[in-house]
Amino acid sequence: MRILAIGDEESKYLWDHYERWKLEGIDLIISCGDLDPRYLSFLVTFANCPLLYVHGNHDSKYKDIPPDGCVCIEDQIFVYQGVRILGLGGSMRYRPGDHQYTERQMQKRVKRLRFQLFWHKGFDILVTHAPAYQLNDGRDLPHQGFQAFLDLMEKYKPKFFLHGHVHMSYGRQHKRYDKYKDTHVINVYERCIFDFEAEDVKNNLTR
Repeated sequence: MRILAIGDEESKYLWDHYERWKLEGIDLIISCGDLDPRYLSFLVTFANCPLLYVHGNHDSKYKDIPPDGCVCIEDQIFVYQGVRILGLGGSMRYRPGDHQYTERQMQKRVKRLRFQLFWHKGFDILVTHAPAYQLNDGRDLPHQGFQAFLDLMEKYKPKFFLHGHVHMSYGRQHKRYDKYKDTHVINVYERCIFDFEAEDVKNNLTR
């Protein structure tokens, strides 16, 4: 399965300079948040595949402009072509606003998923907006990651963990790819493409 993962910044390559061939061969699009909902609607209109998304901490406009034709996977396990995909959007709470959580609140969200996790026998891809704690996150509170995500990876050993929130254009050199135990970790900032079945994930990531 070939997956296009996007987040944080709309790709001019795909939106401003779109050509149909650029989405050929894509089996699934996953958004990790903080994107214009009209951008998601645009992509799913021209893609021959579903688009799944979670919310970023700047996605309050989704209330008024929901992305047409897209599927929100917040707090659920969505199964597509046999691949189990778990969505947990939002960032660490640093001010009043939507889609922000304390560590304790995120742990409660995970706890409420226990029956889904039992029923589906875990999951294959973890989709979030924020990174995991001390795994390519920032040390400032707004960009700090969640311990809950590390706990999920340690217990269920998903093949992939996709996140955004820490832009690769920031002064600190955030990595596109990392690995945590058995899980391939991808910072999807703007866009990247990977194959779910690939053995050498790091060297097969493309834009």
